[in-house]
Amino acid sequence: MKIREVKYSTTNTYLIEGSAGMVLFDTGWAGTTGAFRKAMGEFGIPVQKIDAVMVSHFHPDHMGIAQEIADYGAEIWVADVQKDYVHAADAVFAKGDVPFSPINEENVKYYTVSESRAMLKKLGIDGEVLHTPGHSEDSISLVLDSGDILVGDLNPLYELELHAGTQIGKSWEMLLAGKPKHVYYGHAKSAVLGEGQERSAQQTVSGEGKERSAQAAVPEEEQAAQKDLYALVKRILKYIDKRMPLDAIARKTGAGRGFVEDVARMYLTHQNVGVQGILDRIEIKNR
Repeated sequence: MKIREVKYSTTNTYLIEGSAGMVLFDTGWAGTTGAFRKAMGEFGIPVQKIDAVMVSHFHPDHMGIAQEIADYGAEIWVADVQKDYVHAADAVFAKGDVPFSPINEENVKYYTVSESRAMLKKLGIDGEVLHTPGHSEDSISLVLDSGDILVGDLNPLYELELHAGTQIGKSWEMLLAGKPKHVYYGHAKSAVLGEGQERSAQQTVSGEGKERSAQAAVPEEEQAAQKDLYALVKRILKYIDKRMPLDAIARKTGAGRGFVEDVARMYLTHQNVGVQGILDRIEIKNR
């Protein structure tokens, strides 16, 4: 089995190659089909080789071209916990000017989470789907027996202190119980997990972690720098709303690509998050 990251959108998309077929986990925004085909071409894999598309949750940036990929022959696998959300993003795309193909029920294969292992096995993939709500009610994660987990927009482990005792924390507790080795995120960079990291994360989930110390008074020069950073993040958000590629945003703003990626992920994975909320989460990540 092999996992490839298909880089073509602001959303991380993964191709899982089993011994008897291929599953695409998540897609990008509507209007990115050409870029997706080009990215697949760089692997030498035609889109027609994809057997199934799984969507971690039905937000616009994760299901935007699912139907267009299905038009090449793939099934769209929808878990029972996702059934009521398949068309949740249709209204969002209807307001825009980018061509969008709503999901056609004829291309959908509904399944229960308990059936997922048998479905994946038919493609030579050993693993299962778990319902991992928190970011959204319809969020699922793909958990492979190899120790790899694909979690969509479930908040990254380094943010868990913000979510102790919440549904996000409970979903992570369930995933960590399987002792995963490698986590693949919808917007953050993938991460290899060691025993120390797993233990630290479990402590945070259970509330055993240390509390943050009170912040010292911030000098005036630091306050000025924070204001500049606030303005920078605000500009980046404006360009993200315009669907500008991350490389272009970095060039426009002069910000580092890594910082732009962090801001984009925080913005796209946290509903109603503001500039200060993004800055707080970046601080936590970099501690």
